[in-house]
Amino acid sequence: MTTTAEATRSTVQKFLELRLAGDTEGLAGLFADEVDWVLAENPVVPWIRPRSTAAECAAQADELARYTVPEDARASIDTILVDGADAVLMGHVAGTVRATGKSFSGPFALRLTVEDGRITRHYLYENSLSIAAACTP
Repeated sequence: MTTTAEATRSTVQKFLELRLAGDTEGLAGLFADEVDWVLAENPVVPWIRPRSTAAECAAQADELARYTVPEDARASIDTILVDGADAVLMGHVAGTVRATGKSFSGPFALRLTVEDGRITRHYLYENSLSIAAACTP
């Protein structure tokens, strides 16, 4: 019998695989129909906006790729903590904004909640100041 924590870890692993592969359709199937999405709004960053549906949440990866230089995108995960239905991923992200040529980098923490094999909560905490500065001409 699979524990809740094992099921959560498995879904998080699938999320990471789909995200790395750029599989928007797969991601849309992994997010719940309605998602509690939190990412500090930042009007100068085009890929950061409110989202709530599976399709909107899955599209965030495509939008990030459209506005940044793919060859410069870097992300590393240092820690994955799982407690029941909740997981927290901590690491570092860096990239270059296509329109300005400016780079950004910094730590991040991502809290995911998984229910019935689908992601119902996605809270991302990142260095929004660095990202906003990179988006500003």
